[in-house]
This record gives sequence, C-alpha cells and structure tokens, in this order.
Amino acid sequence: MTVLREELEVDRPIDEVFAFIGDFVNSAVWDPGVAEARNVTEGPIRVGTRYELIVVFRGRRLPMTYEVTAYEPPHRVVLRGTGATVNAVDDIRFEATSNGTRILYTADLRLKGPMRALEPFFKGAFEEAGRHAMAGMKDALARA
Repeated sequence: MTVLREELEVDRPIDEVFAFIGDFVNSAVWDPGVAEARNVTEGPIRVGTRYELIVVFRGRRLPMTYEVTAYEPPHRVVLRGTGATVNAVDDIRFEATSNGTRILYTADLRLKGPMRALEPFFKGAFEEAGRHAMAGMKDALARA
C-alpha cells in the first residue's frame, strides 16, 4: 500500500475549485498521468457517478473506472478507482482560506494480485506521479 498526501493552495474561490476538481472528467486536464477521462453516468455529479479513465503509468495506457463514494460540495469528494492491477481511493478535501482555497489530496494506492509484492518498488514512481498531478492541478486552476 502506498498513501500519497499532497497539499496545495490556490487563489480561487472554494466553489470554483470544487466544481472543477470535483468533476473527475477534468482530471485529464490537470493530471498528466490521465490521458482520457469521461463521465459515464447521466445527470449531475453525485455518489455513484462513474468515470472511465485511461491512465498512463511507466509508458503503459491502463483503463480504470472511478466511482464517487462521497460528494459533499464544496468541501469533499472521494472516488474509488479500480483497474486490472491497482485499486485506488482518492480523498480530496477543500478548505476556504483568506486568499482562496486549500486542497488536501490523499490517494491510497494498492496493487492487486501478484503485483502486490512489487509495491515497495513502485512507491517512488507513485509519489512522483502525485507531485506531477498537483503541479498540473495548480497550473490548470491558474488558467481556468
């Protein structure tokens, strides 16, 4: 198991930040590790909304499905991701600050099956991917 924790402050109102980040289809905009993302659920975002993503990890394109398991605008969204070799839980929290919004991002990544034995070897790559995602989030929010 690898748990990533990242924190970011942006000069944008919490409602705008939550609306952008809380819609995981936008992960393809801010996360360089996401090549494609689409919402496969009709209607507004809510618990049960599902996204299909193509993530890129170490040069491989891997399909993953994410489902919203908690949706508390504008303070928190939690998504559970499943793929052939990994399970993920992304818990994203938002706090209003005097200058904008603080984003607290926790990702719990667990390799599946025989890949579990290799988890310690992937920790550095997972951490690097997390740093790149947060940098992309900061840039995307500055442009939005």
